[in-house]
Amino acid sequence: MSRPPRIPPPPLHGTARQPRRARRMAAAQAAGFIRALAEANPAPQPELEYRDPFTLLVAVVLSAQTTDIAVNKATATLFEEAPDAASMAALGAEGIARHIRRLGLWQAKAKNVAALASLLLERHGGEVPREREALEALPGVGRKTANVVLNVAFGENAMAVDTHIFRLGNRTGLAPGDTPRAVEDALVKRCPPELLRDAHHWLILHGRYVCKARRPECWHCVARAFCNYPDKVSGPSD
Repeated sequence: MSRPPRIPPPPLHGTARQPRRARRMAAAQAAGFIRALAEANPAPQPELEYRDPFTLLVAVVLSAQTTDIAVNKATATLFEEAPDAASMAALGAEGIARHIRRLGLWQAKAKNVAALASLLLERHGGEVPREREALEALPGVGRKTANVVLNVAFGENAMAVDTHIFRLGNRTGLAPGDTPRAVEDALVKRCPPELLRDAHHWLILHGRYVCKARRPECWHCVARAFCNYPDKVSGPSD
């Protein structure tokens, strides 16, 4: 089997002017920040649509450098035709491509998903493994994707750091770091243990809809009192 193409990670700092990095929050501040997000959204849910661990894994692989809305449109038909590893492998890269042509990097993603499904059949009886090492050995699966699957599908306290969470961790001072892994490790240490599993959802939603890349909407932020960002925006007209 030829090696599937590697999808490059998105630029972690975005295309907008990179905000100044805030000073690191004190431990009590960090806990307060996450608790404020938790109180505002007690039952967070992932925005990717899935049916089981396999469809979740495929959806997360397809979501690289693509919006969840676009992925959900593509998987609505893809999962009808190929809901499991066996049918996805049988569909093959060309068949998968029919459903995902509107997604960024669709050619590489189609090859990765087809190869991923084949390896699941070959190595794991068609089931998604629960071990990080086995997940990261699958085509198109890196640490972030593995963390999402471990968290959402298997209930582990894993912290998946995407572009939004990387930006938020640095901008607010919640978990400053030069790499996604540094931000991940800091968040795991600083998050109240009982909130760790859901913290990924709170942070990604906050980064996506409030603490936005180009211009944070600080006037909507329920955790503003704990944030160390030096350039807070007080309203839409600022």
